[in-house]
Amino acid sequence: MTATEPRVPMLGVEEARAIGKEQGIPSTMAGLNVFRVFSHHPSLAGVISGQLSMLLFKGNKLDLRLRELIIMRIGWRTGAAYEWTQHWPIALYAGLSEAETLAVRDPGNASCLGAAERAVLAATDDVLDHGAVSEASWQACAEHIASHAERLELVAAICNWNSFSILLKSLKIPLEDDVVAWPPDGLPSPAAD
Repeated sequence: MTATEPRVPMLGVEEARAIGKEQGIPSTMAGLNVFRVFSHHPSLAGVISGQLSMLLFKGNKLDLRLRELIIMRIGWRTGAAYEWTQHWPIALYAGLSEAETLAVRDPGNASCLGAAERAVLAATDDVLDHGAVSEASWQACAEHIASHAERLELVAAICNWNSFSILLKSLKIPLEDDVVAWPPDGLPSPAAD
């Protein structure tokens, strides 16, 4: 098995989209390599898609820029090339600059990040390092994230994309054909396999 072969073979795009349609997975999502693998277990694919869709498209309590910083930090810290690569354009679309997005590589030395961004990244690191948001990080986030709904979505986003990173790496999900990893500069995370 090479590094680009998933541990569970991918279904064809059309088959995955047909399964996705039955499970309520958007066609654009169902055709991605990750769902071409997950579609071997249609109900699991549906649940995963539902959670992703809620957090990406329906939740939107948490500021999109903060959400994307969380995802990019997790992708970087865990070495999840698929997560980093898929969310790079989403981060830019959400309004992050390239400098702000790249700052997740070393947020402690990033002058382009404000207090809210630093608080959210510290909470993300807490979960990655200790399995929970510390009291200090919670209080720092609370200074910038006013509602209970936003704070719930903050924790859900950190947990969801951390779990997704684990799934992607454990199943060795490859990037889609002709997609270049680790934009914009091709520098992989030190944690990358």
